[in-house]
Amino acid sequence: MEPASQHARLEPTPDQPGAEQRAAPRFTLLIRAAKLVSAQGEFVCVIRDVSETGVSVRLFHGLPSCKDFALHMPAGAVYEIARVWHMGNEAGFTFAEGVEVEKLVNEASDYPKRGLRLALCFPVTVNMLAGQFEALVENFSQQGARLTCDQLLAIDQTVRIAMPALGGGKPREVRAKVRWRRDQHYGVVFDDTFTLGDFARLAALLQAPALLEESAAPAA
Repeated sequence: MEPASQHARLEPTPDQPGAEQRAAPRFTLLIRAAKLVSAQGEFVCVIRDVSETGVSVRLFHGLPSCKDFALHMPAGAVYEIARVWHMGNEAGFTFAEGVEVEKLVNEASDYPKRGLRLALCFPVTVNMLAGQFEALVENFSQQGARLTCDQLLAIDQTVRIAMPALGGGKPREVRAKVRWRRDQHYGVVFDDTFTLGDFARLAALLQAPALLEESAAPAA
């Protein structure tokens, strides 16, 4: 799946034959990326439909075994949710408190476009013309990352960051440019951005690699 669209729209979701009558009207929210936070870490998902009482999402890997999660929207809104059902890479949750559907859908409309940022910390090797050094990624998104290191880097300097490879093997080298510096912390923007799917799977690899290997068998 490619990067999620920033434009969402509401559509009534037809009831499935034989399905139980829902307690609240349900609407489809097309392709809105969000973040699921649980005791096992932070994971990328795509919201598929939402109502005042619940939401369903699609992931790019298996679902963490926790029951309680927090749904983080790109602009900063956070909703406490609990797992109700799980089948393959899709899952349904109920909100701890009722929500305003229209507000949830449009929560990013009054903000600049923001990509999902994951607060993951992992070591990487950074290569430049003068050699290579070790650094620590403090958080990252599809478009960039924040690094900390002892090496002095210049603004607009180009570096190559060796990221963990999906499926094992040789690390993926990502070209990036330094955009800001604060003491030993640097913000870099990737020349080679991650697709939403690769970004999600890399997050799972770094936190709970077993989720990438789970079958699509139904789970409670």
